[in-house]
Amino acid sequence: QVQLVESGGGLVQAGGSLRLSCAASGSIFSISAMGWYRQAPGKQRELVAAITRGGSTNYADSVKDRFTISRDNSRNTVLLQMNSLKPEDTAVYYCHADPIVGTDVWGQGTQVTVSS
Repeated sequence: QVQLVESGGGLVQAGGSLRLSCAASGSIFSISAMGWYRQAPGKQRELVAAITRGGSTNYADSVKDRFTISRDNSRNTVLLQMNSLKPEDTAVYYCHADPIVGTDVWGQGTQVTVSS
């Protein structure tokens, strides 16, 4: 089974940057896509960015041109570079793996807090 561990969250001032990392272990060859979701207090969990096995990416409109998702296959990791952070980016960020067959896998979440 796939296990996901996130790291890189923290407290940052508006305009600053953070890089989130998601390390995958287990049956990683069965994953069709990976991504980052976030959930702010009182809000629905939303897709932030995703990357497919083939390298295609998509982003939420609110983070386009500020966030970049990438992968490092040699280390079985997915990265989310977050630049020009805004207070509205404050949320718990969850790594997500979409298997070709089977149940979605979620990381434990990492808190990102952006101060004004």
